[in-house]
This record gives sequence, C-alpha cells and structure tokens, in this order.
Amino acid sequence: MGRGAESAGPAGSGYQGAVRGGARVIEVVAPGPLSTVQDLGRAGYAALGVPRSGAADERSFRLANRLVGNQETAAGIEATFGGLRLRFHAPTTVALTGAPVPVTVDNRQVGMNAPLRIRAGSRLVMGSPAEGVRTYLAVRGGIAVPPVLGSRSTDVLSGLGPAVLSIGQTIPIGQETAHWPNVDLAPTPPIPAEVTLRVSCGPREEWFTPEALTTLVSQPYQVTTNSNRIGLRLAGPVLDRALIDELPSEGMVGGALQVPPNGQPVLFLVDHPVTGGYPVIGVVLHDDLHLAAQLRPAQQVRFRYVST
Repeated sequence: MGRGAESAGPAGSGYQGAVRGGARVIEVVAPGPLSTVQDLGRAGYAALGVPRSGAADERSFRLANRLVGNQETAAGIEATFGGLRLRFHAPTTVALTGAPVPVTVDNRQVGMNAPLRIRAGSRLVMGSPAEGVRTYLAVRGGIAVPPVLGSRSTDVLSGLGPAVLSIGQTIPIGQETAHWPNVDLAPTPPIPAEVTLRVSCGPREEWFTPEALTTLVSQPYQVTTNSNRIGLRLAGPVLDRALIDELPSEGMVGGALQVPPNGQPVLFLVDHPVTGGYPVIGVVLHDDLHLAAQLRPAQQVRFRYVST
C-alpha cells in the first residue's frame, strides 16, 4: 500500500486506502491463516440469537492488554496459527501473548509476554506457533474499529463485528488507556502437551447410557481439523444415547459438550450458536476454556468430572 491521501472513512474493520504519514493506524501486510479483531465479547444478546464471541483464550488476551496499560476490555488482534505481518504508521507499545511464536520487529528478534516499543514505520512479523493455536497482540490505546452491539469482536458464526483482517487493510489505534505499563516481563506457564479439561454433568445426562458417561472421562479424544472458533469437533469412543427421541432446541453456553447422532462430542467455544437440538452430556468449566482454545488438530484431550 502506498502513502498518499488519507482514507475516506471507515469500512469494515478499519480504514481502507492510502495512509498519510503519522496516521495512528496499523497496516496489514499479511493476515496469516486467520486474524481477527477481538475484545471480551458482546454479552447479553443471547435472547436475540447473538453469541458472546470475543477472544477465545480470554486469559492470554487480558494479559496482553495489561502489559500495554490498557483496560482488559480494549480490542486487540487474535492471530490463528501466526503468520501475521503488520506495519505501524505511528509509534506505540504492543505486547504479544498466547500461543508462542517467533516474532521480529524490523528483522530483530523480540520476545513475548512483555511490552515492546514500536517506532513509526516498523514492521512486525509473526512466525507459526510450535504449540497452541492463537496468539494475541494488544496495542496501547486499543484497536478503534467501530463497535457492533457494544463490542469490537469478529464473530465468525453470525458475521457480526469487523471483517476478518485482509491484505492492505489499515486499522485505527485508539487512545483509551488505563495506566502506564509497569511490568517488564510476565511469567506464563507453557501450553501443556496433554490437556485435561474439568467438566460438570450436563443438563441432558439422562439421555446417555451410564457407559457413555464413564467413557467420556476415561478415554482420550482427538481434536479434528474440522474445528474453529465455533467449536472443537472431537473424535474418539462413541457416546451412546439411552434416549433416541428428538430434543427440542434449547439454550447453549460456551463449554457445552454437545453430542450429535454420530456420538462424537463437539466442544463449543466463543462463537458457538446460542441454541442447539442435540443433548449436552457435560459442560467444561469456564476457567478451563482458555486451554481448550489452544488445542491443535490431532492433539488429545481428556475430561475429568468435577462437582460445581
């Protein structure tokens, strides 16, 4: 993208067109496999059929915002499987968290989980993660795309919010901050190779055989390639139903383990539908969903019953 006249105005998730020197924008040089703008989601609209959406790994997202001195609600970028390349047209401070990726700024290797000062004209390049799926980039002041229903999150199921990031797009940087960053480096645990998710009994437990309930917590399941922000499709031992009646559609929540007729569970993530017609055998605890958000295709996952 050349530098010339300023863009005419907002379009999709940012401003399209040439960039005037000094504009407080980030230019997308390459979006990688999937990069989206996210915040903490649009709660309270389930009755209208609108999912909450938001950052899939909420814990990593909140940390990124804290590292640059933002409110935790500020919008940032979620990069799936890395590959994101950005050019900054104004000086700012950024932080990267989540799935660890090699990162360079102007061809200089930099670290994650720490605030990074970026100069005007600098280029940031993400590699691919060796573990995990989603990496977060927070920018001091937040991403200032127009909110939809009170949120700047991209919802891949409903299509609400800003569009998926694309080559040549420019994204405005906001000016809302909480404080100056006062942490040099945030120690973070590694993403575990073997993940066990805590699960409570589901609202339709009686629809399954006792053997199915035992199987869920005694056998591993594998994440399939047909997984995304809507949910993780899992492959493993079949969860047999005791009732074969048709279940009327009912409300769904993030973490619900819904079981379609093939007996292979689907773990709903942040862009899940708000209703569903298949029985839910269990619900993964909210505090474990950040681990589920970083599960890769072919990775194994186990479940463990807990009382709530």
